Amino acid sequence: MGSLIVALVALVVAVVAYALSRRTARQLAQITEMYWQLKFDHGELKAKGGQAAPVAPRPQETFVPLTQLKRP
Repeated sequence: MGSLIVALVALVVAVVAYALSRRTARQLAQITEMYWQLKFDHGELKAKGGQAAPVAPRPQETFVPLTQLKRP
């Protein structure tokens, strides 16, 4: 009877370990896919970034009264 309990406990531990290893394998596959997607996106952005020149911000337009301007 004692060996049956030990066998059942070992079976339960094996099933739990198998389930955990499957979950870990799925997580690893997902993280690997995310890594390669990020690497690809970075390369695309890097290629696009070198072609376009940065756009300068427009200067702020303000009202300057004519009395403020100096005459030569």
